[in-house]
Amino acid sequence: MHDIVDLESRGVPGVFVASSEFVSGADAQSAALGFPDVARIFVEHPIQDRTDDEMRALAAGVIESVINEIIS
Repeated sequence: MHDIVDLESRGVPGVFVASSEFVSGADAQSAALGFPDVARIFVEHPIQDRTDDEMRALAAGVIESVINEIIS
């Protein structure tokens, strides 16, 4: 969250991507850092045991949402 807040504060658009396990933590941290509305996308949890192909499929499933968040 610190990285995306740093980028946003410098005017660089970005999107925070994390697994669904971290929704409440991301909400709390972005609010504490003064960026409660930072763009974020959550993917299905867990991700650490996924294969490369599974990670590619996961990324392919959210890439349009990430792009839409950046350009909106």
